[in-house]
Amino acid sequence: MRIKLVFNILGKLLLIIGASMFFPLLWSLYYQEKDALPIFYAMICTLFAGGVLYCSFKSQETVRQRESYAIVTLGWILVSFFGALPYLFSGTLPSLADAYFETMSGFTTTGASVLTDIEAVSHGVLFWRSLTHWLGGMGIMVLFVALLTQLGGGGMQMFKAESPGPVAEKIKPRIKETAKILWGTYVIITAILVVLLLLGGMSLFDALCHAFGTTATGGFSTKNLSAGFYNPYIQWVLTIFMFASGANFALYYLAFSKKINSFRQSEEFKLYLFIVLGAVLVIFLDLMHHQPGGIEETLRASAFQVSSVITTTGMMSTDFNLWPPLSKIILLLVMLIGGCAGSTAGAIKVGRILILFKYTAVELFKLVHPRSVRNVKVDQRIVTSDVLMNTMLFFFLYIVIIGLGTAAMGAIGLDLLEALTSVMTTLGNCGPGLGAVGPASNFSAVPAAGKWVLSFCMLIGRLEIFTVLVLFFPNIWRKN
Repeated sequence: MRIKLVFNILGKLLLIIGASMFFPLLWSLYYQEKDALPIFYAMICTLFAGGVLYCSFKSQETVRQRESYAIVTLGWILVSFFGALPYLFSGTLPSLADAYFETMSGFTTTGASVLTDIEAVSHGVLFWRSLTHWLGGMGIMVLFVALLTQLGGGGMQMFKAESPGPVAEKIKPRIKETAKILWGTYVIITAILVVLLLLGGMSLFDALCHAFGTTATGGFSTKNLSAGFYNPYIQWVLTIFMFASGANFALYYLAFSKKINSFRQSEEFKLYLFIVLGAVLVIFLDLMHHQPGGIEETLRASAFQVSSVITTTGMMSTDFNLWPPLSKIILLLVMLIGGCAGSTAGAIKVGRILILFKYTAVELFKLVHPRSVRNVKVDQRIVTSDVLMNTMLFFFLYIVIIGLGTAAMGAIGLDLLEALTSVMTTLGNCGPGLGAVGPASNFSAVPAAGKWVLSFCMLIGRLEIFTVLVLFFPNIWRKN
């Protein structure tokens, strides 16, 4: 492990994060609020720390795989610490555990919050809160690769260490070009959503914040009632864009630039669409049976919450904690599944579920026909044994971490439902759970120790387990 190289790149990363604090500072100055100075101090501290690391640890070496794991994991930990400074300096969240939890929730696009009165928070801090979603949604390291660095093969290592899904998909031969295309697509979708929200009557500030939270599948809102504060038009627009953000962003580029019918060709997207429509239908019928209401209102609530939960956005239009048991079970199941690989969504991913189903079918077929030779194929391409093993190991570790995390939260004092769903929702980067951590409340009552546990769950969930766990092996830190 070449520590100088790691620290040098971490310094560049902090410079990007510090510079991004300029935008909430502008909103604070525009609204003439008292948080302008605290945000300015936070920006200066972050830029200073980044400058010190960058200047003190000069290095022109190429990033290898082991350095990429350290850079990505330590980078997310570091930016969450410095990203917490606006909350701490402004007094919005005076506790480090609370401020770090809120920031990690923002960057990992989890959407879980400890703020009890969101509308009382200043515009500058609220904009920073939503901006952390947007920066973390497509990936901080992907942005880093796209903007600043000529890392060569090292850029691909960092891209793979952060990118969600069983396989990191390259659109272009050069990883820098791939990163630019992904971020460009991300920006265009965000801009379209901002315009549509403005047409629905939102202010520019609220439109930007909700667009950041939707395209990043993060879920932070500027209102205590979240999307429930707004009219049906806005809720339908958010539903559509949450669903769209749960799809692989590479499909949009292929569809619009190369005129390829990429969505029809993608088995993962078709399964994703099938799961969403099926879940919406079941919940709609369940609600109409147990809680009869208007057809449009019930359908809107069903579609919104399924889209919000499966894409791990975590935004809410109603308190689904009050829904019938079957509806809540369906939401928990889609919470585990998550969106597509290559999207901003979290959880296990539809791509992995597809591979597991196909692998199960192949193995069952071989039990009946022992001499047959069959391969697992997705989109007419053979899934390699390495990807199969990676997928099965990920699924195993995901369930193990849920179990260990639930035990830890139970030991801290949460009951079974709250402990289980708080771990599931933070590990899956989803947002609200059930019970006391449900959509009508938040995580403010969770003890400080529990917030640190859940912050770690958010980190390991966003970086998809392996990137974080590999750092616990001593051999990776060898000097060579």
